[in-house]
Amino acid sequence: MHDDDALSWFEIPTADLARATRFYAAVLAQPLREEHGFGEPMAIFPYTDPGVGGCLREDAAAVRAGGGALVFLKVDALDAAIARALAAGGRLLQPRTDLPAGMGAFAHIEDSEGNRVGLHAAA
Repeated sequence: MHDDDALSWFEIPTADLARATRFYAAVLAQPLREEHGFGEPMAIFPYTDPGVGGCLREDAAAVRAGGGALVFLKVDALDAAIARALAAGGRLLQPRTDLPAGMGAFAHIEDSEGNRVGLHAAA
């Protein structure tokens, strides 16, 4: 990923992970990598490192609620970005969550329009 890239990661919720994995593998004409990270199964879209990555993850509740894809914006300092989001009228939906070593941390906010957006910092 380049320093000036705005996106860091994306997630597409699924009601049936196996079915969605088959669908996106067919659309892209290449396989997705299955992983069991962070306590849940997911299918990782092909990407090069550095680059913007993404996954499918099973979250039937999000699908039923019409939540759609979750985009993560890259920020330099997560806690400062959360504070700025709250000061600008946003709402914290998921507090800072530290990822395994070397992967940084993330949080979910609600923006001024009611959209769920992820924030991700590498450190």
